[in-house]
Amino acid sequence: MLASRTLPFLLSQVARRPLQFGTLLTIVISATCCAVAAQYAMKLIVDQMTDDRRAAQIWQFVGVFVGLIAVESTLWRLGGWLGCRTVVGVGVAVRLDLFRHLAGHPMQYFANQMSGALGSRVTATAGAVGGLLGSLTWHVIPPCVDFIGAVVVLFSIEPAMAYALVASAAAVASTVTLFGSRGRPLHHAYAEQSARVSGDLVDTVANMWAVKSFAARDREYRRLQQAFGIEAAAQRASWLHTEKARVLHDVCLWLMAGGMLVWAVQGWRNGNNTPGDVVIVSALTFRILHGSRDLALALVGVAQNSAVIREMLDAIGGPHRVDDPAEPADFVPRGGSIRLHKVWYGYDPAMPVFRGLDLHIPAGQRVGVIGPSGAGKSTLLALIQRLDDVTSGQVWIDRQCVKDVRQDSLRSAIAVVPQDVALFHRSILENIRYGRPDASIDEVMTAARDAQCDDFIQCLPQGYDTLVGERGVCLSGGQRQRIGIARAFLKNAPILLLDEATSSLDSASEREIQIALARLMRGKTVVAVAHRLATVASFDRVLVIANGCVVEDGPPAVLQHQGGPYETLWRLQVAGAQDDGNASQGLAT
Repeated sequence: MLASRTLPFLLSQVARRPLQFGTLLTIVISATCCAVAAQYAMKLIVDQMTDDRRAAQIWQFVGVFVGLIAVESTLWRLGGWLGCRTVVGVGVAVRLDLFRHLAGHPMQYFANQMSGALGSRVTATAGAVGGLLGSLTWHVIPPCVDFIGAVVVLFSIEPAMAYALVASAAAVASTVTLFGSRGRPLHHAYAEQSARVSGDLVDTVANMWAVKSFAARDREYRRLQQAFGIEAAAQRASWLHTEKARVLHDVCLWLMAGGMLVWAVQGWRNGNNTPGDVVIVSALTFRILHGSRDLALALVGVAQNSAVIREMLDAIGGPHRVDDPAEPADFVPRGGSIRLHKVWYGYDPAMPVFRGLDLHIPAGQRVGVIGPSGAGKSTLLALIQRLDDVTSGQVWIDRQCVKDVRQDSLRSAIAVVPQDVALFHRSILENIRYGRPDASIDEVMTAARDAQCDDFIQCLPQGYDTLVGERGVCLSGGQRQRIGIARAFLKNAPILLLDEATSSLDSASEREIQIALARLMRGKTVVAVAHRLATVASFDRVLVIANGCVVEDGPPAVLQHQGGPYETLWRLQVAGAQDDGNASQGLAT
């Protein structure tokens, strides 16, 4: 489960690598301490040069100075090597964690989101986490250590000067922090708009066929131009607020550095300070000046990156509506019987799709599901797979409640052929093998022959190694559907769900696929959503769903003569087929 807030989310990543981050922190602090100590060694060298009685000891302090510089450089290089490995590793882990959490959301979540925006959020968050950890390591911790070291050194010179430095730094930090906090809404607005525009761009590119077909290139250009303009305005607002914070910070530090230097020089003139004291006050003041400027810039970057992470957590990091129980059992297939008991369900609770649905499908039975659009046919298949949870009631498969078993183990026992077969931009071999990654090439080819798609695959330039394009765009709709059927053949699960599985095929291809599906359905529990009644005419049973309930249930041959919705739809489709035949004959003559 992802943390819901930015700081716990970051700490969870650090806690997984305590040795790496602990070592890195030690190296950075040690390197910064060496730098401060080197400044103090320079003070001692100057003091030796101005005191003839101790001039002989100068080479001792020169050696200390050179040694500290060498150790500091070595530590920074070690820190760079370890930081590279650690921060890059965190970026990989963040993307994997986000993907795992994102994949746990129900399908309804993805229906309400743009895939491009989700993908850009995952990538941007990994970059933001890496940038934030890098800023903390290289630009936040060193200035803080510099400041503590400067306070310790100044206490040894003049305690009042150390107290003044602490008070000045506290005033500057408070002022800049207060001003910077007002920019958080601006940073968050920019992060949100950036994710939205990235998703919109990906969505437009993914639908380029529609853009070209409707001559909408100029229209989309103008729409994206407006969207990019809004994003640029949000970015400028965030950036300008950052620049204002930098100006405020520079003015405060300029006053502080000048005051400290004047104080040290005046103390030398009064005989209270040595020349070495003036040198180290000057060196530490300017080191703090530059370090605090880096710190201010880093804190602004931290605020911006935190806004990106927060926006991601708001969009992606919510709790899963469908989740495995605390101690899930693995689903054990026992034939494939399905039972729904008093199921209520709706995407909108105020408009339920199912109202107390009761249904029992014995193992090995072939059941067709028909009904008007929006009746819940595809929703029924989704609930069987537990792609979402019912509002009330229970779904049982093989006498096991689907909420009590691991989701992946349940879905491993179910093969699905949807109406719109989703293919990855990978080879045909990988797409068919997706349900059984360990299947041999011979098993893949057998499944392809059973699905009547081996012939067209063999004619492709690279055969089974041919890339299908994004979502299978390089194949026709019928070819994609045959690939989906081949995938179901290869999976060979005891439960088979068909959602308009032959809708994209011509009549000749459909007859061939029906023969293949008849072989695929042997010994399996089959639930098939169909628009054409001929598809389910040979099934054991047909359900007619309307208004959230089963209004007819029985063998198709019986339902044809009962005067109900099934018979009405049957007569309409028979009449339509005759009209199509007459029209085709007229065109032929």
